[in-house]
Amino acid sequence: MTHLLFRRHFSRNILLRMILLALAAAGLIYWQLDFINGVYFRNQLTGVGLAINATIIGLFLLGILKIILSLFHYMREEQALTRFVHNLDHHSNLLKGLPKRSIIGQRFSTMEQINRSNTPINHGALASTLVAAESTRTSFPKFINNILILTGVFGTIVSLSIALIGASDVLENAVDVGGMGMVIHGMSTALSTTITAILCYMFFGYFYLKLNDVQTNVLSGVEQVTSSYLMPRFQIESDNILYEFSGLIRSMQTLVQHMEAAQKNFLGVEKRLLGTLDAYRESASSYREELSEIKGLLKKGFRLSESD
Repeated sequence: MTHLLFRRHFSRNILLRMILLALAAAGLIYWQLDFINGVYFRNQLTGVGLAINATIIGLFLLGILKIILSLFHYMREEQALTRFVHNLDHHSNLLKGLPKRSIIGQRFSTMEQINRSNTPINHGALASTLVAAESTRTSFPKFINNILILTGVFGTIVSLSIALIGASDVLENAVDVGGMGMVIHGMSTALSTTITAILCYMFFGYFYLKLNDVQTNVLSGVEQVTSSYLMPRFQIESDNILYEFSGLIRSMQTLVQHMEAAQKNFLGVEKRLLGTLDAYRESASSYREELSEIKGLLKKGFRLSESD
């Protein structure tokens, strides 16, 4: 039975964890709905805060959508790898039931093609190529993870600028209520954008790290199968030749020992046959003498001549 160290349902577990945390976040939002309404929507003099928060949440949702699609992709890869390992033990066709574009299926086809062309297989080059190809799958979530917290900083800067404009109006007109409202609006917008960016970054950053863990889990499983089961199948190394040759020598030594034992048995059988032949010759000689005596007695009894 073939065993692997990779976790077979890691992607599914991460998706379930994401759903549970999203439900918990929705419950928390519902519980603090009045506070959220007061910070984000009530008494907003401009649409700057709503625009910045909408941008942050939009980037967050796009990144989460990409992470979910990537997790579904790696879930299929885990299933394909599990199926391939099952085929190693139970089927001669290793690609039976595997998607044509699965990572392990493409790895097996590539190694088979290289082997048919009588070219040495470079496992390190195959692994580096696979890592480079799969890194493009997480480039967009990586970009979102890097800029998400910066959008909060950007919102804070813009909001402080609005507050400074309101402060300048207050200084120019000591009784300008609009200027004071602008100051309060700017500080509120700075607070709301910072809160949005931090919360989105915490949620997104956690699942971005988990996506990297899932990717590492799948790629390590592919490389383990390659090094443990595919490389010995397609490539002959000098160490393998020496190992197989030493095994052949041990088998020949065992065969020689069996042949020596058989030869000793044959010698014993030969000696017994020779003894049996000697005994037969002695018995035959005694039989001839007895027949000669019987023949002489018959001749005397029937008064026959010696020529009869």
